[in-house]
Amino acid sequence: MNLLPTLSAAPAIGLDTAGSAATDAPTADLPQLSAEEALDLFNRGNHALKTKRFAEAVEHLETYCRSANPHHKDFAQAQMWLVKAYNGNGQTETAIALCRRLLHHEKEFVQLWARQYLNTLAPEPEAEATQLEAPLANAASLHPKIQNLKSKISNTQPSALSPTKTRAPRGGVSLVMKGVASSLALASGMTITLLFGMVFALCMALLFLHGSDNPTAGLGLALVATLLFNAIVFFLSPLIMDVVQGWLYGTRWVSLSDIERRSPEAGRVIRTVCQQKKLAQPRLGLIPDDNPTAFTYGSLPNTARVVVSQGLFKYLDDDEVATVYAHELGHVVHWDFAVMTLAATLVQITYLLYVYLREAQDWLGDSEMARRLKLGTRSVAIAAYVFYVLGEYLVLYLSRTREYYADHFAAEVTGNPNGLSRALVKIAYGIVEEGQHNPQPSKVLQGTRTLGIADSNSAGFTGTAYRVAASPVQVGRVFLWDMFNPWAAWMELNSTHPLTGKRVRALSTYAEQLGLGAEFDMAQVVREGRGLNKTRLYGNFVLDVLLYWADWIGFGLGLLVAIALYQSGASNLGAIAAPALLGGGIGLLFKTFVMYPDFNRAPAMDILTLMSDPYASPLRGRPVKLSGEIIGKGDSGYAYGSEIKLQDPTGMILLRYSSRFGPLGNFLFGASQAESFIHQSVSAVGWFRRGMMPWVDLIRLDCPAKWTVRSYHRFWNLLFGALLIGLAFVLPSVLA
Repeated sequence: MNLLPTLSAAPAIGLDTAGSAATDAPTADLPQLSAEEALDLFNRGNHALKTKRFAEAVEHLETYCRSANPHHKDFAQAQMWLVKAYNGNGQTETAIALCRRLLHHEKEFVQLWARQYLNTLAPEPEAEATQLEAPLANAASLHPKIQNLKSKISNTQPSALSPTKTRAPRGGVSLVMKGVASSLALASGMTITLLFGMVFALCMALLFLHGSDNPTAGLGLALVATLLFNAIVFFLSPLIMDVVQGWLYGTRWVSLSDIERRSPEAGRVIRTVCQQKKLAQPRLGLIPDDNPTAFTYGSLPNTARVVVSQGLFKYLDDDEVATVYAHELGHVVHWDFAVMTLAATLVQITYLLYVYLREAQDWLGDSEMARRLKLGTRSVAIAAYVFYVLGEYLVLYLSRTREYYADHFAAEVTGNPNGLSRALVKIAYGIVEEGQHNPQPSKVLQGTRTLGIADSNSAGFTGTAYRVAASPVQVGRVFLWDMFNPWAAWMELNSTHPLTGKRVRALSTYAEQLGLGAEFDMAQVVREGRGLNKTRLYGNFVLDVLLYWADWIGFGLGLLVAIALYQSGASNLGAIAAPALLGGGIGLLFKTFVMYPDFNRAPAMDILTLMSDPYASPLRGRPVKLSGEIIGKGDSGYAYGSEIKLQDPTGMILLRYSSRFGPLGNFLFGASQAESFIHQSVSAVGWFRRGMMPWVDLIRLDCPAKWTVRSYHRFWNLLFGALLIGLAFVLPSVLA
């Protein structure tokens, strides 16, 4: 008697089908799809889901699940996406039924995902399990299969510390940052101290040069003016930025209730942080632009502004938006804009000292004392410029460190480091997606690049991977370059933001501390990275760096020879200049042959494969052939730019054009031809490179509907190199 109700409850926990869309075989009344048709439906469903067109996603994914081959590698992924689509479309019960069915999928990662997602769909599964276990306990002795069923039920309930949970039950848990970034106080203190030390050393050098009886009133006045100007700008900059925001971007200021309507959790985070940290609520701005971004500015914490674009709400879920707001509030709590303003002011002073010392040599006169002072002044001027360059890099280092700490603050406050990981990836995806729909680049992204939560110029890698990835592992593979390629560390030195892969890895460590499963399996990425060919990665890196700067290194070495010739009494200006020209020309030719290898057998590739290459380099171009559609102008092109964007089924990349007529030819191509290729199918041959952003130096662009365009990157380097070498041999005789 007890057996019947027990068995009738079984379908509710996934032992029966959850509707025709969830079946493991194609429905009889629908023909099985071809591989091409199935892939098209799969990608359409994925795209619709990521852009929150849930009804459309349900339609495509249901058709796929009913008609595609159930043994295909993408079938399980389509079912998981269908659960999300049902949930987003308001079909919660259907989503729960299908999700419960996936608890018993043959693939373990699908089971883990189903447990995790079911916990968000049905937040009280323990109660349901208890109700089901009571009759099962009575029936267990009647049939051995019932005992197995009870075991399956209990195994589907995640414990409080289950590593498959996506977020902690509450925020405010202290998280350790060991191995992620240096101490924020240490980084700030060290940077400010070093910058103050540079300024102090230069001022002491000036006093030593000029003597106490000859004060440099002009320099003193300039220093006072600089400090006064920066103080005024510091306090007035929020008001100036408010005007700029409204004029350039159409920013409108909204209330906290407006934000809560779009993201209830973000509203709660803002209230909680302001209450706990005793902060005035920041002024909240909203930019009418679908490119997702967020940034903070102000002078003091109680005058802060937090501005986001409407694209943030378009591409991110509620909890992800909340982590972005928490990140921006972290900048406010840590006084980041105040510290960065002070650091930038000190760097400005070092540059001011350099300019002053350089110009001071003109009014010192020609006396013996003046000549000695000029020599000393020249040395101090060089030191001032070196300090200025070092100061710029110190400020960039401080900026990257503060981004890590803002991420850490968001993870602690929300208890949701996985949400911020997803947010960073989805922001990159949104930028890529909007770039495909808009021929012209976003002025919001261009104007707020250094302020934004992520560097928009490096969004292409992550956004492309997320757009087509069937699993987080595929997204994680594009982070191999960020974490293991030595060029990544080199390029990061010039960036205000850490590389996305490093930020996601740090957030994954916070997830592990909270007992959560990481959104992206960075441990697997690290394991794969450790298996990379270290000789190929690091063996020639020093040589590659030298080759990257070979033209300037050759010029510098030649200049040293020229100085030696001059000091030895040589009077022929052509002979003196020849070594520098010869060194620069030879260096440029060596660099060119390495940068632009033979392309006659360039293999056909797709963009995602290129972006997943951990060995990619900005120096050693990789000959490739890509096929796709031109979708718009490049980020730096604007109305007359010559750079264009190519999209294939796996992603988007920038094509850089170089005319045989130089900058004028580039301008004419951008003004008269580039626009006509938009929305045209093309085949492109070029050299793929990767720095902070990926691009292809174009060789040839074939468009059946238009004409063939040829590009001449290698031509100009060879021409300039040969010209410099020729001048090195001709000038001595001409100027003899």
